Amino acid sequence: MEEKKLNDNCCHTCKHIKGIKCNVQNCYYHDCDTYCTANEIAVGPRSADSSSETLCATFKPKEH
Repeated sequence: MEEKKLNDNCCHTCKHIKGIKCNVQNCYYHDCDTYCTANEIAVGPRSADSSSETLCATFKPKEH
């Protein structure tokens, strides 16, 4: 039941960023499965030694 509810929020007319996958379902820019609909993304911080030290600075929580 929860999966259907998430899929009901899909935006089939939104433009997805090609080559960018996102699993953060509570992000404003997340659309359906693994799509990001932001116009652009920012990843930070300025330096990191591994992928676990990076994050998407574009994240914005979905409004309820």
